[in-house]
Formats: sequence, structure tokens, C-alpha cells
Amino acid sequence: MELTFEELEKKCKECRACSLSETRTKVVFGSGNKNAKLMFVGEAPGETEDLTGIPFVGRAGKLFDKYLEAVDIPRESVYIANMLKCRPPKNRDPKPEEQDMCIDFLRGQVKLIKPKMIVCLGRISAMRLIKPDFKITAEHGIWFNKGAYKMCAVYHPSLLLRDPRKKEDMLKDMQSVKSELLKYEN
Repeated sequence: MELTFEELEKKCKECRACSLSETRTKVVFGSGNKNAKLMFVGEAPGETEDLTGIPFVGRAGKLFDKYLEAVDIPRESVYIANMLKCRPPKNRDPKPEEQDMCIDFLRGQVKLIKPKMIVCLGRISAMRLIKPDFKITAEHGIWFNKGAYKMCAVYHPSLLLRDPRKKEDMLKDMQSVKSELLKYEN
């Protein structure tokens, strides 16, 4: 039996499958348009996300919003989620076993939303969703067909805060995302 969106979110918020549930403030399930054609998937919540329960609202999220605005993609038109729904301590990379425990929530979200396009924010989600040997520096912005989905990965906004030299590449990638999205809006 397939869960409704509300049932899936409730189940996620009650999850105690891994130790991250013991240190989280809030579960960061996802936010946005539940009928979105475009879904962004990050790695895991950061500190601000853990406090608010909303993905991509901290410094990296504010930068990500600027890229959405720059290519005229309203944030409310997309759905944004993370691989993990709880914050890893000190924002460390998600462990494979944590990803394994959480992946069914993301799969459930994708199944219910039915996006046409999935854009991975960063290498961790790209390695899990596109291919295990994904190289973000070499393969960012390249489109892959994965089942029913058109997928690509872009730099994670937090990387851009640390390495502003990649901001121009990010803008080009986001312009490509917008071009691809336009194909589904007609």
C-alpha cells in the first residue's frame, strides 16, 4: 500500500532507525511544490535547517535562492529535499549506512511528487542517485537519463561559499537546468 504524502512525512518524523534521531532538533523532511516538475536533492540538513525543519534556509540556502532567482525558477515551484532527514553532527558527510536508513523516505517523496527532473546538490547525493563514481568537478551540469527521470548534479551551495571560483560554473549549470525545465512546461 502506498503512503500519502502526509503519512510518509509523519513516519519520517517518527523515525528512530539511526543515531541521528537522538541528536536532531527537527526532522527536515522537505519543502515546496508537491506537484513539481523539478526536484532538488541535497545531502543532509545543516544547523539552521535542523532548527527550522526546512531545507536550504541557512547561508548556503540563501545563496541557492539567489541562483534560483537568477534563472527565474521560483522556489515555490520546485520541491527541495535532502538524502538524510536529520543533521549529522558538525555537518559531516552522511555515512553510507545513514543514507541506507533514510533513502526510502526520499524514494517515497520522488514516487509521490513524480518530478520530471532531479538535480543533485553536491557530490554525495550525485554518487547515490546518479552513479557511485560520480566526479562533481568533471561531471557537474551533465544530464543523465535514469529511468523516468532526467538527472544532473550541480555544486553544493556550501561549496560555493568556500570556493567562490566555482560560482560561474554554478550559474551555467542552473541556466541549463532552466533550459531543460522549459521543455516540460510547454
